[in-house]
Amino acid sequence: MHKKHICLSLVDYILSRKMENFIVSARKYRPDSFETVVAQSSITNTLKNAIKSNQLAHAYLFCGPRGVGKTTCARIFAKTINCTNLSEETEACNECDSCKAFNTSRSFNIHELDAASNNSVDDIRNLTDQVRVPPQMGKYSVYIIDEVHMLSSQAFNAFLKTLEEPPKHAVFILATTEKHKIIPTILSRCQIFDFNRIKVSDITKHLLFVAKSEGVSVESEGLNVIAQKADGAMRDALSIFDQIVSFSGKEVTYQDVITNLNVLDHDYYFKLVDQFLKNEVSEVLLTFNDILNHGFDGHHFITGLSSHLRDLLVCKDPVTVQLLEVGGEIKERYKVQAAACESKFLLDALQIGNECDIQYKTSQNKRLLIELAIIRIAQLTLKKK
Repeated sequence: MHKKHICLSLVDYILSRKMENFIVSARKYRPDSFETVVAQSSITNTLKNAIKSNQLAHAYLFCGPRGVGKTTCARIFAKTINCTNLSEETEACNECDSCKAFNTSRSFNIHELDAASNNSVDDIRNLTDQVRVPPQMGKYSVYIIDEVHMLSSQAFNAFLKTLEEPPKHAVFILATTEKHKIIPTILSRCQIFDFNRIKVSDITKHLLFVAKSEGVSVESEGLNVIAQKADGAMRDALSIFDQIVSFSGKEVTYQDVITNLNVLDHDYYFKLVDQFLKNEVSEVLLTFNDILNHGFDGHHFITGLSSHLRDLLVCKDPVTVQLLEVGGEIKERYKVQAAACESKFLLDALQIGNECDIQYKTSQNKRLLIELAIIRIAQLTLKKK
C-alpha cells in the first residue's frame, strides 16, 4: 500500500512538471526577429531601413486585424533600436546586454501599457511623468500602448502634447485593431503602418514548420482547414493547432481536424453539387437532413455551400484559380467539378444562396427556408430540358 502511494505521488509529480513546462505555440514560436515575422515583409523592411538610416520617428501606429503581428513587431523594433551590435541585415544580435535583458523580460527600456484597462487621464499622466526619465541602458525608452483605441477622449487629449513633443530618448508605438476610433490629431502625429491579414498559404506553411518542430505528423488538408478557420490571424491558427494536437496526439488527420472544429466535410458539398446537376431533388433533401442529423447548424451549411459554389466559379478561369485557398488533392476535385458546371448555373446558385443567407436570421422556419433554396438550385438545370 505504501509503495502504491509513492508511485501515485511520483506520477502526479511527473504530470505536474509536464504541465509547468508546456508553453502554448503562440508564445513558443513568437517571432524574435524581423526575418521570422510571417507575411508582413513590406512593414518589416520599412522599419529595418529606418533603423539602418537612423531615421526613427517619435511615434508609430500599428493597425490591423488581431493576431497578425502588431505587438510582436513593436517588441522586435524596440529590441533592435536598443541593440549595440546590429547585424548587417539590421537584426538584433541577441548577445549584447540590452538584447539579453530584453530576452529575459527584465529590460527597463521597454514599457508596455494595455489601454483597455489603463484608459483614464490619470494613467496617461503617470505615463507622461515616466517618459521624462532617460533610459538606464541603450539609446531609447520605447512605450508600447496596446489597444490604444480604448483610451477615453480625455486621455487622448492629455496624451497629445507628449506625443507631439516627446524627449529625444522616447519612442511611442501605438497598436490598434480599430484605427477609425482614434482621433485625427493623434493619427497626424504618427507614422501609420497597416498590417495585412495573413494568407491561408502563409499560415499553412508556418503551421507545417511548427508541426515538424513539435514532432507532430499532420495531413496538409487538415492544416488548410485550420488556416481557413483562423481567418487571417496567426495567433488564432496556433491556438487551434494546440487544441487539435491535444485532441489527436502526435498523429493529426483531416478527419480529426473537421471533427474537433465542427467543420462540414468538403465531400458533402461535392456530393450536393453533383446532385444539383442531376436534378435529384429528393437526394438533395436527404443529404441536407443527414447534415442536420450530424449536429451542424443550418446557417453554417448555407454559408459553406455558397463558399463552395464561389470556389467552383473561380476554378472556371485559369487566371482566377489562384484565388482558391485549398490544398492539392481537393483543388483537383474542384477543377473537375467546375468543368462540369456552367458559369450561369453557378452564378444563379450563388444568388439563391446569398438570398437565403440574408433571410436566415429573420425567418421563422429556418429549415424550410434552406430546403426551398436548395430545391431551387437543384431545378436550375431542369429548365434546359
